[in-house]
Parts: sequence; C-alpha cells; structure tokens
Amino acid sequence: MRTYECVYILDPSLEETAVKEKTGRFTEIVTTRNGSVEAVDIWGKRRLAYPIEKKYEGTYILMRFHADSEILGELNRIYRFDDAVLRHLIVLDENPPAVKAEIANDEIME
Repeated sequence: MRTYECVYILDPSLEETAVKEKTGRFTEIVTTRNGSVEAVDIWGKRRLAYPIEKKYEGTYILMRFHADSEILGELNRIYRFDDAVLRHLIVLDENPPAVKAEIANDEIME
C-alpha cells in the first residue's frame, strides 16, 4: 500500500455536523476497502483563489491515508458526484514523514 494525501473543499454553507458526516463517509470508503486513514485535518473555512459555483469560500479538509490504487478510482468517483464537494485533489506522498526518519536514526545510533 502507498501513502496518499487528499485535499477536498466542501461547500461553505454546510453545518459543522454535516462536514463531519462527509469526512466520516470519505474515511469509511478508504477503511472498508482495506485501506487505513492516518490523519484527517479540518482546516476550516478559507477564501478561495477564484469563485467556484459562485462561492468565494470553502471548507478545506486534508486526509492522509494508506491505500491501493483501486481505492483512488472510487474516491474520485464519489467526490465528482457529491454536490457538496467543490474541488478535490489526491496526490501520492513520496516523502515519508520526518519523524519516522528521526526515529530510525536514533535506533541506529543506539
């Protein structure tokens, strides 16, 4: 399994509970297909660089997860058909976190 990062922007008019429901649903898609979600960060409402569907703000969410490539197709399909998702982007995380590298170096020195 590879590590991916996904950033998606939700409609700013959604309530906080609706945002958490959407986030839970997207997390569930990964976990039910033998993936694992490492972190979900809700960045909150931010101003968009340009209007999307006549909206000037959006709720940004970052999800970091481990999955096979087949899960990406399903996530992309669900993001496309969900009216609350304004934009999304899934990228491969090629750089492992620095914390893991530091731990590995400490173990070597001992």
